[in-house]
Amino acid sequence: MGYIPARTYLWRSLAAAVLAILPLAGMGQNNGSTIIRYPVDNSSDNSSGLLPSQMIERDTIDKARRPKKPLESFYFDDSTRARRIFSWKVSMDNNNIALQDMDTSIANFQRDYPFMQQGVGSASLGNLGGASIPLDYFQRPRFRNFSFVQAWASYLMTPERILFYNARMPYTNISYQMSGQRAKEEQLFHAVISQNISPSSSFNLDYNSDGMKGQYERQKALDRYFSANFAHTGKRYAIHGGYIYNVGDIQENGGIEDMRDITDTVMDMTDNIPVRLDASADARNLYKGNTFYWTQSYGIPLRRQRVSDDLTLSKIPTVFIGQSFQYTSFKKIYSDALTAPTGAEDEKEPFYEHFYISPEGTRDSIRQSMMDVKFFMQLQPYNRNGALGLVTAGIGDEHNSYYYYVPDNYQGLYGKGGKQSKNSIYAYGKLEGAVSRYLQWSADAKLYMIGYRSGDFDLGGRLSLSAYIKDKPLTLDASVRFTLREPDFWQQNYFSNHYAWSNNFSKEKTTLIQAAFRVPDAGLELGGSYELTQDKVYYGPDVVPQQYGDMLSVMGLYLRKDFRLGGFHLNHRVLMQWSSDQTVAPVPLLSADLSYFFGFNVVKNVLYMQIGLDGRYNTEYYAYAYDPAIGQFYTQDRVKLGNYPSMDAFVSAKWKRLRLLLKLQHWNCNLFGGNRYFEVVDYPQNRMMFKIGLSWAFYD
Repeated sequence: MGYIPARTYLWRSLAAAVLAILPLAGMGQNNGSTIIRYPVDNSSDNSSGLLPSQMIERDTIDKARRPKKPLESFYFDDSTRARRIFSWKVSMDNNNIALQDMDTSIANFQRDYPFMQQGVGSASLGNLGGASIPLDYFQRPRFRNFSFVQAWASYLMTPERILFYNARMPYTNISYQMSGQRAKEEQLFHAVISQNISPSSSFNLDYNSDGMKGQYERQKALDRYFSANFAHTGKRYAIHGGYIYNVGDIQENGGIEDMRDITDTVMDMTDNIPVRLDASADARNLYKGNTFYWTQSYGIPLRRQRVSDDLTLSKIPTVFIGQSFQYTSFKKIYSDALTAPTGAEDEKEPFYEHFYISPEGTRDSIRQSMMDVKFFMQLQPYNRNGALGLVTAGIGDEHNSYYYYVPDNYQGLYGKGGKQSKNSIYAYGKLEGAVSRYLQWSADAKLYMIGYRSGDFDLGGRLSLSAYIKDKPLTLDASVRFTLREPDFWQQNYFSNHYAWSNNFSKEKTTLIQAAFRVPDAGLELGGSYELTQDKVYYGPDVVPQQYGDMLSVMGLYLRKDFRLGGFHLNHRVLMQWSSDQTVAPVPLLSADLSYFFGFNVVKNVLYMQIGLDGRYNTEYYAYAYDPAIGQFYTQDRVKLGNYPSMDAFVSAKWKRLRLLLKLQHWNCNLFGGNRYFEVVDYPQNRMMFKIGLSWAFYD
């Protein structure tokens, strides 16, 4: 696995060929129409600086011929069905959908790293494809299953993240970015192919590859996923399903030996900076995952449809009967060639203290599979947009199998290991409704009644109030959630060559309150989150899981404000956070992500460009450290990181269907900031890199 010279040559040749035919990008195309597009899911994640009333997208799709048979689906209203192409995501709990914006805009095209695309970004090991953890406490992954791969969550594809498409013509989108010297290059590749079989049925293929050879020794990483998905959204019957494959191959270097090699000196060649796990250690993590899934439902109207009801069931009393299935398996292998210390005086301090299984090399393998089957029923008493629009009730069976190896001489202390099976039966439900366009509400509950997770529950509610000034919305959202959950199996049980534990932790108890005020036309969002957790499980300074016996409280305040002055866009994301115990939940007091750029038409309705700067900053705090053997971030109290601005300069353009990017990443490296470009202890960020990228959409 990883990059090979022939593959690199192939991508370079492809990029050169595409650049060579750029002058042809605008040929053979009819003049496009201008379409004003508003966020279809009431999302506030519009950081482009364009206000909704100014979000004009140049649509270069040739006018399609009217299909012989129209799209007939109870999901979509008239305005949605009239679109040439649209996309959505699906819920595995009830087969309901949420419309999504198409990824064809120039907005935020310069934000290439997956872990930097949400909120104020993440702390990473520096290499694309490596582990990362969000700076925002409330966005940090909390996997109930497969927690041993959550450090790579930003690269993983799941059924909830799949985009489904409906298009009147074949749709293809190919994106490619590259940077750095050949020996240290970074590559991102993404391709989507979608085809409708009929107006109501479609399939799509999605492939993604993110990785780099690394600026520092033993930093090579490659994360990929592939998915094949299908959807049928008919007048009464709907099904979504597919297959997902995730794989990652990551070299681990343990960080550099001495952070002063970065902070106190300037070494021209990053290859010469000693790392803690060098080539002789040959440390790496490999993970692989497979997922098969589907969710389906059938609508039974409770009264005869009138002509005025058109094609949708959303306006008449209806019962939906459905079923969902998901099977996911993951395995992770950590290997190294380290040997146990001998105690010699001149011996280098060992990276790992323990060698439980073998004193001469490590190959730790753990596996987990999960099968989740649900049956559900939904009642639409009158109108889906009514005061009581939808009532959902379901029951599910979740079966998990775990495997890890424990030698005979340790089984008395750490358990038998081997294959273990756990089963849980749960019930869930949801009530939701709306009063015109001014109020929306929902309440949901999930209770594990029998089995391994017996007693776990998840209860929540949401209220959204809207007002309108000259048809421009102002929205106030508030939600509350109460959870009681069994700690992850791997936090309770684990055995490997370097770490072992057998715990009997109590269930975690959490109360989460969130609120947000949004004015989309003013580019304004102000939000707050507050969480109380009793018996929090975390990875402490000794790397192994611990349970915090006291009450942990974390609060966050978030502000997004986008200004536009003519062609100038000044976009701001600012987050303030407080934690009652930084040794359990470390957070920086202030995190900021700013984007300032000037946008202008080079050729009206043909070529649009943006020239600007991106900047990220957070205050000092006891940032996380990272352990390669277990692939987890853990807390530490020996060094503070932060108080360093990271700056990027970029030029992006959209020419018809083509998006282009030129970017100088981390251009302020060694210029100002004190060379403190660390986000995780001992792991420096990449130095300055020049990047080039393109994304081309095809609609035929």
